[in-house]
Amino acid sequence: MFSWLGTDDRRKKDPEVFQTVSEGLKKLYKTKLLPLEEGYKFHEFHSPALEDADFDNKPMVLLVGQYSTGKTSFIRYLLEQDFPGMRIGPEPTTDSFIAVMHGDTEGVVPGNALVVDPKKPFRKLNAFGNAFLNRFVCAQLPNPVLESISVIDTPGILSGEKQRISRGYDFAAVLEWFAERVDRIILLFDAHKLDISDEFSEVIKALKNHEDKIRYPSAGSAVTSAQKRFSPHTGLTVSFGRVVLNKADQIETQQLMRVYGALMWSLGKIVNTPEVIRVYIGSFWSHPLLIPDNRKLFEAEEQDLFKDIQSLPRNAALRKLNDLIKRARLAKVHAYIISALKKEMPSVFGKENKKKELIGSLGDIYKRIEREHQISPGDFPNLKKMQDQLNSQDLNKFQPLKPKLLEAVDDMLAHDIAGLMVLVRQEENQRPNPVVKGGAFDGTLDGPFGHGYGEGAGEGIDEAEWVVARDKPAYDEIFYTLSPVNAKVTGANAKREMVKSKLPNTVLGKIWKLADIDKDGMLDDEEFALANHLIKVKLEGHELPAELPAHLVPPSKRKLAE
Repeated sequence: MFSWLGTDDRRKKDPEVFQTVSEGLKKLYKTKLLPLEEGYKFHEFHSPALEDADFDNKPMVLLVGQYSTGKTSFIRYLLEQDFPGMRIGPEPTTDSFIAVMHGDTEGVVPGNALVVDPKKPFRKLNAFGNAFLNRFVCAQLPNPVLESISVIDTPGILSGEKQRISRGYDFAAVLEWFAERVDRIILLFDAHKLDISDEFSEVIKALKNHEDKIRYPSAGSAVTSAQKRFSPHTGLTVSFGRVVLNKADQIETQQLMRVYGALMWSLGKIVNTPEVIRVYIGSFWSHPLLIPDNRKLFEAEEQDLFKDIQSLPRNAALRKLNDLIKRARLAKVHAYIISALKKEMPSVFGKENKKKELIGSLGDIYKRIEREHQISPGDFPNLKKMQDQLNSQDLNKFQPLKPKLLEAVDDMLAHDIAGLMVLVRQEENQRPNPVVKGGAFDGTLDGPFGHGYGEGAGEGIDEAEWVVARDKPAYDEIFYTLSPVNAKVTGANAKREMVKSKLPNTVLGKIWKLADIDKDGMLDDEEFALANHLIKVKLEGHELPAELPAHLVPPSKRKLAE
């Protein structure tokens, strides 16, 4: 029926239906985006073609930083066990890229074997040659943390004379390859090495297009040279948007403030962003705290960082979808550039001169394409890098603009992606939260060493007596000045006293709902004492519970609460 209706028209009206996000991403890439990439040599200019493993792999965390900043130790802290090939020391110890992944047995898989394994997302690294592959291994081990995420340890970024020694492969290009495929990038800085080497500058530029994935843990501390010799973990762990100050327990509070300020000043010169960078401060190894003054701060910061890492599996599908959209936008712009150059090239004479002219005026071509197709300037590839790449290309072999290839990508972005977004939300809701378990993530989940246990609204959780009873005599004195009727004060009278705390009405309203256990719109002496206890909890900087914990329910109301 309706045979006159074209297939393309039906497809635009009815986006494809997929069972899983991974299946949808793979099919959309192969059928709609890959033809455009192949038609305009996208893989020679930007990024190799994606494979099934790129869509199926677990979330990955990439650790980057100068040597002796605690990258390997950070992994050891998360896993709570050694991994094959691990070496820790104050000197440059990790000289290889190590993919730490889950495996049934412990072992090391060399790089040349990794790049031929279709189940691993590393096959395209073969392009970097043996000099890199000889410095790339996969450390496999049975660890519950690695059931949900994988971690990539990297060689320390060199500085001074060391950076003059060639690695034999393009270090920045390898990092950029990983950056395109990982879910989180953690940059580590040493507080004693805040100067930026040439190699580190190249790394920052290579990661510039992946700022949404970057966190800044900072490793480093103001310790003596003798301390540093015996402590390979002195350092700062830093990331774009977030910073982690590692081994901060070795610094007195006043020194910590100075190191923090120096770190922020140094990062301000590197990261060109108006937003204030988030700094995580802590001690990410299992040794006793040398200076425990800021223990509570370290615990709170660690929990924030752990929550960020634990969210990765839950958000992995959305990240892959986002990366595919970014790739599609770049592929479209690339096609416009290539076809524009092809259009300007002569068919017979003066090819070489015209090529030089076009490459020199590439910035003007960018502006023309931007105006004609309403494309944001931020979607265009780096001008200088593109010019350098074009010098080695034969512009006559480029393809003219093929509208059908672009229409397929536009159709994908306009229709199919919307359908996948629904699947993404469904898959996120089906995942337990948090997903990453085991290792350091389990150490503070439950029991008395959980973050905030016995503090704030949790105070008195293990005590036989009602914790509010300690201050109840003082609260009772106030209660009886509020003209109670039938042993209860009205809401209006209670409000006059509660607003003296200067807390917002929204907060006081929540406290009222928690304290008015029998929901009669009035407070007896126990409920009034509970309301004042919750006010104190809030004024001390703690959050209010969503529901009243059992240990805070007044003794006379516990049967009612049940």
